[in-house]
Amino acid sequence: MDDADSLLPRAWGDFRAAAPDVAGLAAAWLSHMAGERRMAALTLEAYARDLRQFLNHLKEISGEPVDVGALVALTAADVRAFMAARREAGVGSRALLRGLAGLRSFARFLARRGYGEIAAFSAVRSPKAPRRLPKALNVADARDLADVETRAGEARAPWILARDAAVIALLYGAGLRISEALGVTRAEAPVGKRDFLTVLGKGGKMRTAPIIAPVRASVEAYLALCPYTLSADGPLFVGARGGPLSPRIIQLAVERMRGALGLPDTATPHALRHSFATHLLGRGGDLRAIQELLGHASLSTTQIYTAVDAARLLQAYRGAHPRAGAVPASPAPPAKRRNRG
Repeated sequence: MDDADSLLPRAWGDFRAAAPDVAGLAAAWLSHMAGERRMAALTLEAYARDLRQFLNHLKEISGEPVDVGALVALTAADVRAFMAARREAGVGSRALLRGLAGLRSFARFLARRGYGEIAAFSAVRSPKAPRRLPKALNVADARDLADVETRAGEARAPWILARDAAVIALLYGAGLRISEALGVTRAEAPVGKRDFLTVLGKGGKMRTAPIIAPVRASVEAYLALCPYTLSADGPLFVGARGGPLSPRIIQLAVERMRGALGLPDTATPHALRHSFATHLLGRGGDLRAIQELLGHASLSTTQIYTAVDAARLLQAYRGAHPRAGAVPASPAPPAKRRNRG
């Protein structure tokens, strides 16, 4: 959790609208979330920013630094006023939902420390965020992104092209998040007869990801060309100078290929994970098994792919069936029967 821990001094310094007691508790809360809860660094940073904005809002209204007493005395109207101000500033429902979740977490942390319940946060209804469907690629485009030959004309070292292709193959071929793929060590490399990876996902959740032969071949091709001696406990994928590979490098590689292949902006590294799930489901994959492969804590998170696949099938039907024009966008309501007495 080095990345998360590095946020703490900066977050402490940013709580200037807080009295010393609240500033100290805020830093302790972030430390707790980083250590015991193993929260991702980017999520921690967002939670710290949301709390800072809330405290700034309260100080602007009262003119005084916010102490624990002021937090305990909060009303639901105070919280709604903050959320309304954020709405006026152009903040969307998803960000408001995350911000309220962070504030509720901080309130629970204070309650556990014996500072009393802050009922105002639970009294406010959470904003409804629209559930966006993941943008999956079709099979051919996903394969092209994972094919080293797609970038054969680039003026880059062959081992770098092979490295990027191997990372992308893990995203699409095993459904890994980019952070999970870059977290694989050399000792864990899926090569030879090793056809699985043990992945540490979100919230410290462990899962086993099967690795198919084409993905193993991509990793082996990268290792055969890599000019560096990789230590067993060091990262499998390294940068041009031998250090840990940044996710941004893979994002840029996908952007370049996206332009060359004429793909939309939604063709991102994470879209390959969505494509993995959607294509498995489209070929009869079991929803529970896909849940395990993706590392989703809840089946409801995985069920969104049923909507993705249904939408894709309907689009294909409309484009290919000779009577596609007669297919309604949504089921028509049943005709009312006439009451014949």
